[in-house]
Amino acid sequence: MVKDANGTKLSDGDNVTLIKDLKVKGSGGVTLKRGTLIKNIRLTPDEDEIECSHEKVRGLVLRTEFVKKA
Repeated sequence: MVKDANGTKLSDGDNVTLIKDLKVKGSGGVTLKRGTLIKNIRLTPDEDEIECSHEKVRGLVLRTEFVKKA
């Protein structure tokens, strides 16, 4: 079962919000700010990671400890 930073269960298609500013490696210095809404997440086989896309970055993998369910 995949859970966010607050322990809320996540599922495919959920929307999440970042709880910390994150510098994205390999994206030319893009930083996603705290409070950024990420729509339509996809779960991975690893319980600690989710896949998603953002306007600035495609094919993004985030750790669940940095997001909360929106």
